[in-house]
Amino acid sequence: MKLRVLVCVFVILLGAALFLFTRPSMGSPNASENASKAAINAVLTDQTAAWNRGDVVEFMKGYWNSPEVSFAGSSGLTRGYQTVLEHYKKSYPDQKAMGHLEFSDLEIRLLGNNAALVIGHWHLKREADELGGIFSLTFEKFPDGWKNIHDHTSADAKK
Repeated sequence: MKLRVLVCVFVILLGAALFLFTRPSMGSPNASENASKAAINAVLTDQTAAWNRGDVVEFMKGYWNSPEVSFAGSSGLTRGYQTVLEHYKKSYPDQKAMGHLEFSDLEIRLLGNNAALVIGHWHLKREADELGGIFSLTFEKFPDGWKNIHDHTSADAKK
């Protein structure tokens, strides 16, 4: 009888050990998650650099080049890569209008292997004024990398 109890206890302990040491870690991201977050962050860094050079076309390379890409902002909903590009060109016709862009408080949340939500703050400093607000971006992973498929940007309320 004692042997049977010892065997049962051993089996339970072995099962618990296998569970603890073979399950994925719940608290820390794995290498794939870290790589995805780094790739998305690189897209945002490249976009910021392009913006600060006054290069809207290069900035737009962070967006999905599709008629299905969308941008929601104070002027409403804009759909389509070319339409979003034209909206940016009209709203920011030159380097002076574009100013210096910075992102802060970025949070990148993976929603699966091929999708992510990015939230954060934006700040635009120009000679004449400063603007800022919040944004939420939906990224999707494509064969050529992570692309922004939907951008919702809001400006801070005027005080």
